[in-house]
Amino acid sequence: MITRLLLVWSLAAMMVSFAAAQSSTQQPPAAQPALTISQVLDRALSGTEWQFTGIADAMPEDKYSFVPTSGEFKGVRTFAEQVKHVAFLNYRLFSAILGEAPPADMGGENGPASLKTKAEIMKYLRDSFVLGHRAMASINAENLVAPIKGPFGPATRLALANLVSAHCGDHYGQLVVYLRMNGIIPPASRR
Repeated sequence: MITRLLLVWSLAAMMVSFAAAQSSTQQPPAAQPALTISQVLDRALSGTEWQFTGIADAMPEDKYSFVPTSGEFKGVRTFAEQVKHVAFLNYRLFSAILGEAPPADMGGENGPASLKTKAEIMKYLRDSFVLGHRAMASINAENLVAPIKGPFGPATRLALANLVSAHCGDHYGQLVVYLRMNGIIPPASRR
């Protein structure tokens, strides 16, 4: 019995010694450089973009005109109008961050009426995020909270960047309902 205890104790001591020797010969991981403000904002935008373009693309084209009719949905936008509205506001906010005029053919708050097909609407949405990545790249410590002219009055680049995420999140939630009412599980909810 004592021999077995000594054997177990000896093995345990050797394993601890081996582990200590291994850890002392390994180099610590190199420190990662700190992210810049624009990189942090751009990563956040990439997440918003992935989630929103994913849900917009998940709806079949023949359902882009879908609008809920049962329940408290009087006067809500169609699926297509929801997607175009998000892209429309993206263009306005990102253009303000850049200090540029938005594209000429913006239409009303539901986007250009000329965009009818899913492919046209998805291109409009994706292009709005391309502008967004350019806008995020322009934000730095010096201009982050400097006053600028926003589409709703005085603002900061940080406030407008945050508004994009909040706005996309609001409409994402609405589109989840639209998809589920059509028997479609949103991509971010699939396992």
